[in-house]
Amino acid sequence: MLEEIFNNNATGSSQVGSEGGKSLYAEIIIPAALPKNYTWSVPTHLLETTKVGCRVEVNLGKSKKYAGIVKRLFEKKPEFIDTKDILNVLDTEPVVFEQQLKLWEWIAAYYLCSEGEVMAAALPAHFRLSSETILVYNEEYGDDFSALDHDEYIVGEALLIKKELNLSEVQQILDSSHIYPVIDRLIKKKVCFVWEALKQTYSPKKETYVLLNPEYDNEDKLSELLNNWTKAPKQMELLLGYLHLMKTEGEVVKSTLLKKSGASDAQLKGLIEKKILLTEKRTVDRIHYLPKNVQIDFELTGVQQKALEQTRQQLQAKPVCLLHGVTSSGKTNIYIKLIEEYIKNGKQALYMLPEIALTSQIIRRLQKHFGGYIGIYHSKFSPNERVEIWNKVKNGELRVILGARSSVFLPFQNLGLIICDEEHDTSYKQQEPAPRYNGRDAAIYFASLFHAKTLLGSGTPSVESYYNATTGKYGLVELMQRYGDLKLPPIEIIDTRKIMQKDRSKVMLSPQLVEAVNEVMARGKQVILFQNRRGYSPYQVCSTCGWIPQCKYCDVSLTFHKLTNKLICHYCGSTYPPVHTCAACGSDKFMQRNFGTEKIEEQLQETFPDAKVARMDIDTVRGKNAHDVLIQQFEQKRIDILVGTQMVVKGLDFDNVDLVGILDADGLLHFADFRVNERAFQLMEQVSGRAGRKEETGKVLVQTSQPTHPVLQFVQQHDYKLMFAEDLKKRKEFFYPPYSRIIHISFKHKIKDVVERAAQVYAEALKIKYSQFLVGPAEPVVGRIRNQYLMELLLKLPRDTPTIRQCKKDLLEQVAILHQNKSFRSVTVVADVDAV
Repeated sequence: MLEEIFNNNATGSSQVGSEGGKSLYAEIIIPAALPKNYTWSVPTHLLETTKVGCRVEVNLGKSKKYAGIVKRLFEKKPEFIDTKDILNVLDTEPVVFEQQLKLWEWIAAYYLCSEGEVMAAALPAHFRLSSETILVYNEEYGDDFSALDHDEYIVGEALLIKKELNLSEVQQILDSSHIYPVIDRLIKKKVCFVWEALKQTYSPKKETYVLLNPEYDNEDKLSELLNNWTKAPKQMELLLGYLHLMKTEGEVVKSTLLKKSGASDAQLKGLIEKKILLTEKRTVDRIHYLPKNVQIDFELTGVQQKALEQTRQQLQAKPVCLLHGVTSSGKTNIYIKLIEEYIKNGKQALYMLPEIALTSQIIRRLQKHFGGYIGIYHSKFSPNERVEIWNKVKNGELRVILGARSSVFLPFQNLGLIICDEEHDTSYKQQEPAPRYNGRDAAIYFASLFHAKTLLGSGTPSVESYYNATTGKYGLVELMQRYGDLKLPPIEIIDTRKIMQKDRSKVMLSPQLVEAVNEVMARGKQVILFQNRRGYSPYQVCSTCGWIPQCKYCDVSLTFHKLTNKLICHYCGSTYPPVHTCAACGSDKFMQRNFGTEKIEEQLQETFPDAKVARMDIDTVRGKNAHDVLIQQFEQKRIDILVGTQMVVKGLDFDNVDLVGILDADGLLHFADFRVNERAFQLMEQVSGRAGRKEETGKVLVQTSQPTHPVLQFVQQHDYKLMFAEDLKKRKEFFYPPYSRIIHISFKHKIKDVVERAAQVYAEALKIKYSQFLVGPAEPVVGRIRNQYLMELLLKLPRDTPTIRQCKKDLLEQVAILHQNKSFRSVTVVADVDAV
């Protein structure tokens, strides 16, 4: 039914093509969650300019306009429908290439979403034009508003004065979001009519440059001017300042000139009026790039050189290779050498990292070696900056891109190599909204479209990737020696059960850890402390009756943040004032349970008053450059102790760190997830890898109440292969990846009974074909988020492509059938393929 409605809206009678000429039709991707792509006809006057990959303006529905992307052009008229015309072509050249369109199609099919949703995620916001509704005053109505009611009169008056209003302006005038009934009445009374405009939001950055009048290019003329200067000494100073800047910088920007010379706009205007200086506006880059040169000023060690040669051989034999190198083994140096080879062969390279936090440190290393050939791309850039980087990749100006998972969508023309560093990291997987793609897996597919190579790198590879490498699907290169032949740091387990706290709370800083921190700081070295919880206190408990403050909208306890003095829900973001009285028994006695990074920071400042302490979590690094500032301060030894969440774990390289503390290993070992042992090992091994990266071996202290836990034994021995072998046995026994493919299906609705019945009905329908692969339905650990009750199903499918493909088809079909039932029409069903 939905498809029929949209097809009707995308169609209408149309005469296309010249007399006797062939008609042309376009399949167009619209940036919305539509059930399929729709077809428009190409009018005669746009036949020459309509190209695959260009944006076009189209009508969808009665008057809604979109900027869609042309996916394909064809001559055969679609059956049973009359197509509408494309209204306009927005680009002279394609904004995406054939390979991007194939990637979008693959992601949509594999991750069970629409190509429109992939397009919305892939394109910078300023490319995704959408319709802006504008009310235009009808001059024929006149100015007699006596027949209008109060709200109509106010909007009518505003229209009479301004002639045009957009919807947000109408909302401001009426001080209400319920404006549509008022607009509807005004249109019916013919006070105004609606005009839909596509709003182009990208604007190039302009700078005003100051130039010397060509008349004074002659040295004699310029000398004569300066020697005969009598009045306006301030203008003379400004002119001399300009000439100095011209010699030192080559080109002079107006803002720089006024700032450096301390002059005013009026003084510059005086020189322009005298026709000594001229100004002109030029389009400039928002991001400043270094000169383009490749300069590799290091040599690989013998072990690294051997690993590089093995990597080359493996990439010749196979499209994907896994480089398993222990922390601080010099994997980045191998990446740089490989990138150099590909650049010199005229190819482009993509260097992917899971976190924006990591890009700031690596970009400085890469800029040193590749100068202006390298660009950086992630979500902290403004929409205008992202458009500029997009265009520089498209025209081949940027040869190397360093970016997070979204960089896989960039329009490379000549891609030769993708490096996916820290490939095990779950941040490569997009959670919300769709497309819920894995950047690593999308990169492998994307590289295949160019016949390019993919190098996965990690000190603690994902079980799936290592399994693929050991079974021959990927190449495998192992680099098991640290740079400079340093030993991996010794790990000491501290049994917190033996340390008695007065209030019987969890141990935050054990005596052994305090002593180690003092000893390390006395030697002028630095400390990193890891705790995977932010905030001050993850929850507080009434000491009388055990009541815990919870979020109104989610079934979770609230975390206290002392800096803002608020209780915050980490699921929906709702904030509440601190609770001083128990809602159950009226008691005012509360105990803070567990500890977050904020509380640790406070405790460290009390315990080590002379130390400079800093915190690195999502609350402290919100700005565009906040990560970089904090990392540089730590590199420059302006911070003694850095406490943080996962951000301090991943791939950062600090020379002076001699002690790493994992404050609560128990918190990593207690998740109801089949990957819990793998994740805990990866996090602890990665954290320990931050210690002793130069000269000394460093030391790692792990606080736990389960010192005999098998994962802690693997971490203590730095034995990835033993962890992998043990985990693989259990996964085989319970049929989890890599032996199966999982699809997680979640159901959401504001009424608990409705969501439970919907999940049951859906599961019963699937059991007909997939009963042996189905687990659930069941309520998740957190059963309500944002006032939506949740149920979930898990499918563990055999690694058989036809079965998986058919199952995905059946899943979508069952969603459509479920939504035909009136009771379940508003139930949200989300399928997450290869869920993490």
